[in-house]
Amino acid sequence: MSNTANVLLVDDNPKYLKDALPYYGYNVRVAIDGIQALEILTGEDTNFDIILLDVMMPNMDGWATLKAIRKHSTTNHIPVIMITAVSEEQKIVAGLKIGADDYITKPFVLPNLLARMEAVLRRSQWTKESAQKNNLSFKSNNTIKSLTNREKEVLALAAKGASNKDIAEKLVLREVTVKSHLNSIFKKLNVTSRTQAVLLAMQADLIKN
Repeated sequence: MSNTANVLLVDDNPKYLKDALPYYGYNVRVAIDGIQALEILTGEDTNFDIILLDVMMPNMDGWATLKAIRKHSTTNHIPVIMITAVSEEQKIVAGLKIGADDYITKPFVLPNLLARMEAVLRRSQWTKESAQKNNLSFKSNNTIKSLTNREKEVLALAAKGASNKDIAEKLVLREVTVKSHLNSIFKKLNVTSRTQAVLLAMQADLIKN
């Protein structure tokens, strides 16, 4: 990394990442649960570039902590990566809709997490620079408009956690056709996963709560 980033690691078992991340240029502060994290975030002289937020924690879990972070005016802009052992797509999508910027499931390899952190930090910096230049919309808004109505329907269902089979049944399509639509969506949005496509769709207000 060219610049040092300040990380708030919220995890009741933080030793591995607390020890590992400084080797890659990160300044790390630890909170062992959501309550302590919110106390740190709303305290004085705190300036975090990214939050790594575990889901399963005592006192206040990751989902409740994320909601609180997004509701508070001094913290709602900070990028959050959820660290979770939960792999069900529906719950992951729910987390993204609450306001997570990305997620990684346990067990994970460190290079994967580092790559996700750098991607989220780059996206955050790009957003700040765009706002400073008074850009009126995200690049993704115009890109979303290039999707066909059917592709938008497929993406909206995928964003709600529907499997290819579920989407096929809902839209009266063959599963192979759904896969074809998803491949077209990924290509048009220049993404490689459903998660990335969901994030862009959320920016364009395609996904409604």
